[in-house]
This record gives sequence, C-alpha cells and structure tokens, in this order.
Amino acid sequence: MQDIFPIRKIDHIHHYVNNARQSAYYYQHVFGFNITGYRGLETGSRDQVDYLLEQGDIKIVFSAPIRPGHPMASKICEHGDFVQDIVFDVDDVDWAYKAALGRGAQSAYEPKTIEDDNGSVRMAGIKLYGDTIHSLMNRDKFKGHFLPNFRRENQPGDGIGIMEIDHCVGNVELGKMNFWVKWYEDVLGFRNMISFDDKDISTEFTSLMSKVMTSGNGRVKFPINEPAAGKKKSQIDEYLEFFGGPGVQHVALRTDDIIHTVSRLQARGLEFLMAPRSYYDMLPDRVGKIDEDIEELAALGILVDRDDEGYLLQIFSKPVTDRPTLFYEIIHRKGAKSFGKGNFKALFEAIEREQALRGTL
Repeated sequence: MQDIFPIRKIDHIHHYVNNARQSAYYYQHVFGFNITGYRGLETGSRDQVDYLLEQGDIKIVFSAPIRPGHPMASKICEHGDFVQDIVFDVDDVDWAYKAALGRGAQSAYEPKTIEDDNGSVRMAGIKLYGDTIHSLMNRDKFKGHFLPNFRRENQPGDGIGIMEIDHCVGNVELGKMNFWVKWYEDVLGFRNMISFDDKDISTEFTSLMSKVMTSGNGRVKFPINEPAAGKKKSQIDEYLEFFGGPGVQHVALRTDDIIHTVSRLQARGLEFLMAPRSYYDMLPDRVGKIDEDIEELAALGILVDRDDEGYLLQIFSKPVTDRPTLFYEIIHRKGAKSFGKGNFKALFEAIEREQALRGTL
C-alpha cells in the first residue's frame, strides 16, 4: 500500500495539566520515567513550564500555565489534566501541513521555526477531535536536547520496562466515529485495520463501537470509539460527560515483560481493573498454550487474547486523574497484531463495576 502521508513515528505525547511539577513527579515515581528536560522561567519561558520525561522510546511532555490568562488555562479548567497533542515526527513539515490542509484538515497553527544556539526545529499543527491536535515536527537541524530552550535534566526514575507507545485511543460523540475514520483516511492516508461493533464490545448494560486506524507504514495506530445504545450509560458516555467532549481516552504502553512491569506498577500504587476468577478458569480453553503461569496472571489481573499470528497480554489501569477520563493500558505482544477482542466482555464488566462505585453507570 502506498504511504501518501509519511510519518516516521509518534514523537511525543503532550499533556496540559494544572501542575506540571507534580505530574512529572508522579510519572517518575510510579511509571519510572526519567525526567530529562525542563523549560520554564529559568530558561526564558515566561508563560508556561514544561517537563520532558523519557523511558525506552517513549517521550511525554507535561506543560502547565504559570500566568493568568494563558490560552490553555480555560481548557484545563474544562477538561482537567489532558492529552492535548499527539506529535508526529515527519520528513517535511511544510509539505505535510500543506498536504493535510489540502485534504480537508483545519489548521491548529501555521508552520513556524523555533531555534536556539543548538539549531532549529520546524513545527506546524492540525486540529483533531475536540481540543486535541496533531503537531507535525522535524528536528533534523537541531543538535540540542529535545527542543530549543530546554535545559537537560538528569532525574532518573526506576524504569518498569515500557518500551514504546503501542497505540492511542480517542473517544468521540455518538455518530462521529465514521467521520473521524474518514478524516484519517482522507487527510493522513490511514486505513481501517479492525472494526468492532456493539455485538463485539457489549455487556448486559452497555456497549460501544470502535474502529482501529493505522498509518500507511503501520507504525502508528489509533482506535476511535463512540458510544452505542445500551440500558445504562457506557464508559464512553461517562468519559464525554466528565471530559466535556471528545478526547484521548487511553494510551497503550508496550512492554516485553508484562509481569515485571505490572508487578512494579502495582507495588507503587497504580490500581488496575481486575477480571473475575472465572475468566482465568476458562483461559486455557479459549487461548490455548501460553508461556506464562496462569495463576501469576490471575493474581495480577492480566488478560490474554489470541489471534492468527500469536497472542497478547494486556491490562488496563483505573483513571490516573480525579476525573474518570485518562487511563493507561500495558500491553505485551507475542506475535499478535490485534487489540484483545476476546477480553472486551471481561474488561467492560470490570469498568461497569467501577462506574457503579462512582454512581455514573
């Protein structure tokens, strides 16, 4: 398949939060990220502070306004701490921006160059669902650390073995999933890799629909969810209500040793959704032989699913913010290219138990 919109990779995920220092500390001490960069008043940034965190090939930036009237302050008030930008590393920012607009994208910001003594970085942005954007970035002419005016930091975390961003999931309003599927197809040349309807993703009470979009080179994957009719309020409806509209629901982080990763996260206080014991009693018949000990998986709450190319192990955290919005998935792929269709029922029932505790089901 011809790649009509070349994307090298997801460069980083950019959060806007109320307190970037505290967010960086949390991700350092729970997820084991290294704090490797800082930009703030001391480096010449007069209106916001930014912290860069890294682990494996994963980069996350937390930014917070430090003056009244900052344009993102009202967005943080509306959404809470949130993923504002999924940034793409591209060969040619100006070409990519012009091509995207020519195919129907709306501009978030025009191409610009930021620079310091270490060189320059070219950036532009296009709008996505809600207040989310995709920035287009190229730093081939930059020899410094991450971005101009970032100060290198050396605040190591105790890593948990996460290696890269596997996928990012967006929640959109009822009737908007196919709109954004077509947007990714038309604007960025993505293709629909997998589709799930309300028969695939449902329980007695709630359901949703989802389509997985992947870039031309297969390196970038974005599932897009929308609610479906059910007896009670689905997790997508709950998200849309508390977030105030569409946005990034969760980020999946890939590991090659999920037992090690999840054990460390649980020991540091991250809470996960748990499946009932019956799920593990039926596991051998459903997925066949696996390398891991089922009792160990059951103790940690790790789910397993198989496709034609292998199997995967996955687990989902509870929300990491006060609002029931952003959460994380830890995923370990052993050949499987899919997204855990066989786990949907157990996962949704676990989410519904949490919704019931919150009084939002």
